[in-house]
Amino acid sequence: MSMVGGLDIHRRQLTFDYLDTASGQVARGQVAPADREHLRGWLARFAGRGDVAFAMEGCTGWRYVAGELAAAGIAAHVAEPADTAFARGRKRHAKTDRTDARHLRQLLAGGRLPECQLPPARILECRALLETYHDLRREHTAWVQRIHAVFFHQGGPHLAEGALRTGEGLAAVRAAAAAHLSPAGQVQVATALEMTAVLEDRLHMLRHRLLDAARHLTGAKVLAARLYGAGPVTALALTCWLGGKDRFSSSRKAVRFAGLDITGCSSDGKRSPGRLSRQGPPVLRWAACEAGKARARSSAPDHACYAAVKDRKNSKRAALSEARKIIRQACHILAELGDDALTAA
Repeated sequence: MSMVGGLDIHRRQLTFDYLDTASGQVARGQVAPADREHLRGWLARFAGRGDVAFAMEGCTGWRYVAGELAAAGIAAHVAEPADTAFARGRKRHAKTDRTDARHLRQLLAGGRLPECQLPPARILECRALLETYHDLRREHTAWVQRIHAVFFHQGGPHLAEGALRTGEGLAAVRAAAAAHLSPAGQVQVATALEMTAVLEDRLHMLRHRLLDAARHLTGAKVLAARLYGAGPVTALALTCWLGGKDRFSSSRKAVRFAGLDITGCSSDGKRSPGRLSRQGPPVLRWAACEAGKARARSSAPDHACYAAVKDRKNSKRAALSEARKIIRQACHILAELGDDALTAA
């Protein structure tokens, strides 16, 4: 490439640093505000050139930036943020947007850029839907917990676990709130019930869209058929984040990517060892753990292993152990499928 550069992405501006290898001239500056229109106008200076490449970190905003670069005929390289920071080495000076852009340009020019895989557009859409579904589930759980907390705080009757899942149960909760809670407590419970109803409607709609996407994705169909406990939504999440040719060189790296590996001593001494790293996509970690809980059934093929860990530790540790096993199995199955896992069924 006769022109290589780096782009540091932020909400307010895009900081660029590019080098013309033919003349040795370096250009630096910013594109503000950071939106498609202004970026498209700035990229017009490279019109007609097919020897331009830019690198950026895979942080929030990379999707539209990479799309505009591709539309302008410019090669877009997305770097893994953690590996990019590691390649910087020990910090000797304050890190700024300009130094970040220059660092990306130097890595790309030297062939040392730790690139991450760019999934197809349909996989990115499925990831967005899965993240929204996960967020709504967490919000729904939070509102349910608030209802239980209000009843306990004001000395109301204990609510059964499934009291909010049926019409009769909801009617009983409203009656108990009117009889045992203060006026403010009744408002709290009524508000929480309204919010859970709205969230359940959106969850129902999103689940239908996810099920439809899982039915039309090869990897999701194969995983749902071969992995015990992996339903369509779980299989879709596993495929969207683990699928693709040469995605991981080993299943151990897939477990680390999901954030289910055990940490060691951190260099700053602020984190004790023996805990989950919890790094990586939260949706993938949630899906694997939900599938791991299904191994508690006596009909599960790995129920003996689950029961052994549960007896030695507890049910949570047993589910985590099975979740790691599911990640490894899914990684091997998707590796066999290669890029076909991300194609339409």
